[in-house]
Amino acid sequence: MKDKVKSSKVNRAWINDHVNDPYVKLAKLEGYRARAAYKLKEIDESLGLIKPGQLVVDLGSTPGAWSQYVRRKMSPRTAVGGGAAVGELNGCIIALDILPMEPVEGVVFLLGDFREPEVLQRLANEMQGRQADVVVSDMAPNLSGIASTDAARIENLVELALEFAQTHMKARGTLVAKVFHGDAYELLVKRFREVFVTVKRIKPKASRDKSSETFLVGISLKAA
Repeated sequence: MKDKVKSSKVNRAWINDHVNDPYVKLAKLEGYRARAAYKLKEIDESLGLIKPGQLVVDLGSTPGAWSQYVRRKMSPRTAVGGGAAVGELNGCIIALDILPMEPVEGVVFLLGDFREPEVLQRLANEMQGRQADVVVSDMAPNLSGIASTDAARIENLVELALEFAQTHMKARGTLVAKVFHGDAYELLVKRFREVFVTVKRIKPKASRDKSSETFLVGISLKAA
């Protein structure tokens, strides 16, 4: 009974924090599907990553807030007050997730598990021989609470994103990947430094203080 009461209190506290979250309110105002859009927005604005004319691959895209943000950056103009991007899309966005995603105008969405070779092949086929300018990954595993298990799951997803970037991204491209502080964190930072010329660690303001998530940004692949 005590556990149920504690769980109920935690849920109520989370709901209260969520409803009063300024980024949740801003997302509703500006038409984004999730507050996560502002995490990518801060990273992009600080580093100038996403530009019209690019090919951007969005891994772990559902519910679509990151694809929405990229779509707006690639549109000639954006509706007043945020809204959906309007006008012709100047660039290409390919999104992928294991969960369904409501369509975002101009965004190609693939439903599938990034860990499966056939899904990776479908993604590569959709790129039609082109190399990505930017790969963004908001992928995260279902966490079990067991440190060693969670570290392995996180490491596996980030390693797959790294391998994808090395194979399907331009030499001067950029990978943005969500990671978590924990047993795998320093190892993943080391892997990024092995792969990229420049590596930055960013904890966006829109990322909740209580969350252990942060983002690693790798810029320009090192020569093989």
